[in-house]
Amino acid sequence: MKAERLLLPSILLVMGFPLLALADECLECHRNETPAAVRQWTNSAHFDKVGCDDCHGNDHDQILSGESSVVAKNCGKCHENAFHQHINSRHGVSLHTGWGCSRNLPDRDPRECRFCHEEGSTKPRNSVQCARFLKQTSAMASIGCNRCHQVENSCAACHTNHLTNLDIVRHPGVCATCHMGPDHPQWEMWQTSRHGLLFESYGDETGPTCQRCHMPEGTHDVSIGITMSPGMQLFDKETQVEQRALMLGICQECHAAGFSQRELDKADAVHGQSMQLIAEAKEVIQDIADLNLLVPSLKERPAHPLHGQQLVLDGQMLYEDFSHIERLFFKMKKFDLSKTVKGAYHQNPAYTHWYGNAELKMTLVDIKAEADRLKRLLAIKSFSETDSGSQFGIAERRLLMLKRRFERGVISEQDYNHQRSEILENLNK
Repeated sequence: MKAERLLLPSILLVMGFPLLALADECLECHRNETPAAVRQWTNSAHFDKVGCDDCHGNDHDQILSGESSVVAKNCGKCHENAFHQHINSRHGVSLHTGWGCSRNLPDRDPRECRFCHEEGSTKPRNSVQCARFLKQTSAMASIGCNRCHQVENSCAACHTNHLTNLDIVRHPGVCATCHMGPDHPQWEMWQTSRHGLLFESYGDETGPTCQRCHMPEGTHDVSIGITMSPGMQLFDKETQVEQRALMLGICQECHAAGFSQRELDKADAVHGQSMQLIAEAKEVIQDIADLNLLVPSLKERPAHPLHGQQLVLDGQMLYEDFSHIERLFFKMKKFDLSKTVKGAYHQNPAYTHWYGNAELKMTLVDIKAEADRLKRLLAIKSFSETDSGSQFGIAERRLLMLKRRFERGVISEQDYNHQRSEILENLNK
């Protein structure tokens, strides 16, 4: 039967019967140029229903230059329900969570504008930016960032280009292309958990896959059951309650209600404890920045692409052009936190504890040790310099640090006034 389908396009051409719009013209060359693509299309559910130009358009020059890509909206013309589920899910904002406006970059690719702007419009569709993307070369942005984040605008990111066999997207390996690595190793966590082992041993009837838990009943909404952002900030209470109920319903296909609730409660507790460690580390680094002890200093380093010469420790934090103590915090926040929290929710004890929690706490030790080292250098400087102006400058930095700690709510007004008085008294001795 497959052989007959492969021959059918040739037979139709010889007999003079046109295929779907422009398919005959395309096949004339593409049987030689891209034979695998032709073979995949003729063996797909799209054959006899969707022609080449229905997806690719009919401007051959644009196609060859890469300017006529097949976007999700094209697929949505036929797959309307799946398209709307997709664009309203976390995948539907994936491109923009990894993107940034490149208009001020010297080597920008003008074609990138279409990611945020409708054709012919200067109004952005959203205001999300990604500082790390803006620091990359075009090559790295294309291969290292957008190959994953393009899932927002490309159904082929999961389904592949010309095949329509759903075995591809039902296999959990399709998720591994993006959901792996030090910042979000969900694939590795799942694969080495009991769930992954059961899947490898008995298949998806017994072993739950990524799709079974996160895309139940074939939905394209990958946000079902998720209660927090990718940066692990909790959604509003109403959304948390609603999504937790949905996730519990999925868990209860295999587990008792009480067991499912207890396990998720434990993961919630791990999440809260881990975020406290991050907050503690962040406060240590903010103190060091207030003392102007970061090396290189904020004024000495290249400007942050979004915030200029400011300390950035949130989701726009870079992994370059910063100090060693900030590098430790990046690892802690981006890698260790993710392994701890996502490991807990994915039922993987090794990721939760050794790859995650242990690294979180040991990195916090390193951050505190580096902060103490920098403060000792400041103390040595204050003793070695007899110039009163220099001593005044050090005291001024300490007063600024104290003021900012008070403004952040770290210390009370009473503690602020007491410590401030001590610094001023020591300065006058």
